[in-house]
Amino acid sequence: MEITEKQRKFFRSNKTRDIAYRREILVRLKNVLKENEQNFYDAVYKDLRKSEYEAYATELSLVFSELNDALSNLASRSRKKRVRTNLVNLPGRSYLLPEPYGVCLVVSTWNYPFQLSLIPLISAVAAGNTVILKTSEYAPQSSAAIARAINSNFPPELMYVIEGDAETGKKLLENRFDKIFFTGSTAIGRLVYQQAAKHLTPVTLELGGKSPAFVFDDISARMAAKRIVWSKFLNSGQTCIAIDYILVKREFQEKLISLIISAVKEVLGSNPAESDNYVSIVNSRHLERLKSLLDKDKVVYGGEWNDEKLYLSPTIMKDVTFTDKVMEDEIFGPVLPVVPYDNLEEAINEVKDRPKPLSLYVFSRDKKIRNRLLNEISFGGATVNDGIMHISNPHLPFGGVGESGIGGYHGQYGFDAFTHYKSVLEKTYLFEPFLKYLPYKNWKKKILKLLIE
Repeated sequence: MEITEKQRKFFRSNKTRDIAYRREILVRLKNVLKENEQNFYDAVYKDLRKSEYEAYATELSLVFSELNDALSNLASRSRKKRVRTNLVNLPGRSYLLPEPYGVCLVVSTWNYPFQLSLIPLISAVAAGNTVILKTSEYAPQSSAAIARAINSNFPPELMYVIEGDAETGKKLLENRFDKIFFTGSTAIGRLVYQQAAKHLTPVTLELGGKSPAFVFDDISARMAAKRIVWSKFLNSGQTCIAIDYILVKREFQEKLISLIISAVKEVLGSNPAESDNYVSIVNSRHLERLKSLLDKDKVVYGGEWNDEKLYLSPTIMKDVTFTDKVMEDEIFGPVLPVVPYDNLEEAINEVKDRPKPLSLYVFSRDKKIRNRLLNEISFGGATVNDGIMHISNPHLPFGGVGESGIGGYHGQYGFDAFTHYKSVLEKTYLFEPFLKYLPYKNWKKKILKLLIE
C-alpha cells in the first residue's frame, strides 16, 4: 500500500525521533483540534444526537487532557531510563532506550469517535511513530470531520486518516505494520489479532465485555443510584465500560430499582425521547438487536422505542437470571438488567465463570467486601462507589484482560503502548572477571556460588 511505504520511508529518515519535532506536531495538533471544535460538535450530533456538553465532557476534554499530558512529559518519557547493574557486570551501567515502533495502524470505533481515534494517535505521535488512522463508517460525519482536520493539516507520511467500511479495514490489515492498536468488539478483535500474527506485529486490543456492578445495601443509596444511572445511560449505554448488569441481594432488589427509577427521572427527565441530552442508538441494526433482548415480563421501567428516531428509552429489568438472553453478550445500550442473588459466593462464581470483564464496579462501604471482589475477580479496570470514572484518570492504564482486551493506554501507558524499550548494558575496560573464562574449575564454581547464592 502506497501510504504505508511512504510512512515507512519517512520514519526511516529519523525525523520523528527528534523530540523538538514531536513537540511541534503535538502543539500543531492541539491548535488544529481547537480550530475544528465546532465542526466536531456538529458532526457527532448528526451521528448520535450527542450534545455539545456531552461531546466535550466525554470526548474532547479527555483528548485535550491527553495532549497536555503528552506535551508536559514528552522529554522525560523519551529519555533513556537508568536501571541497576548487577555485580557480575560491574564496572558498567545499564539502561532502557525508548524506541518508537515505526508505522502504526490505529483502528477506532464509533461510540466515542473523537476520543477513541485521537487519544491513541496522540500517544503514537508522542512516542515518535507515524500513524494511519482508520475511523468507523458507523459515525460517518465524525469520521469525515476527523479526516478533514488531520489530512489537510499534516503530511500524510506522518499521519493520515483513511475512511471506509469493513472491507477497507480488511485490506488495510493485509499490510505489514510495526504496531496495531484496535478498539472494537471482541469478535473483530480476534480477526485483527489473527492478521497481526501473520507478521508477528504487536497489538493493543481495546475490546469489551459484560461489566458487572455489585451493589450492597450499606451504601448511600440515592447517591449510588444517581451515579449508576449517569454512568449506565451516558451515551445511551453505548460505552464499552458501562455497567452491563447489577448484582444485588434479593431482599435489596426492590428498593434499589425504585431508587434507580427515581434517579432516571431526575437525571434524564420524565421523557428522555424529547431531551437534547439523550443520545440516539447508532443505527437500526443495533436498535433491533437491543429490542430483541427485552423480556416484557421482566421490564419494570422503560422498554419503549421509536424506530424512526433510533430511540430506545432507559430500560430496567428485574429478576434477571444468567440464562436470560440479555445476559448472553455485552448489551451496549440503555438496558439495565438487575440480577438478584441469595449467596454472594455463588454470585462471584457466576462472574468468574464468564469471560473476564473490561470493568468491575463495587458499591459498598465495607472495605472487606470491596477488597474481596477486587482481589477475586479478574477485570481490566474498576471504580468503587461510582461508574466508569477510572477512565478519566490519566495516571491509570485503561485496558482489558483476556477477552476484554490486551494492553492498556492513557498517559505514560499510552506512550509505552507505542514504544519498544531496548535493553542496553555498557561495559568499561577497567576490569574483567576471570571467572568467565576457561578452564572451568570446581574452585571457580564455589566462588560463583558464593557470589550468587
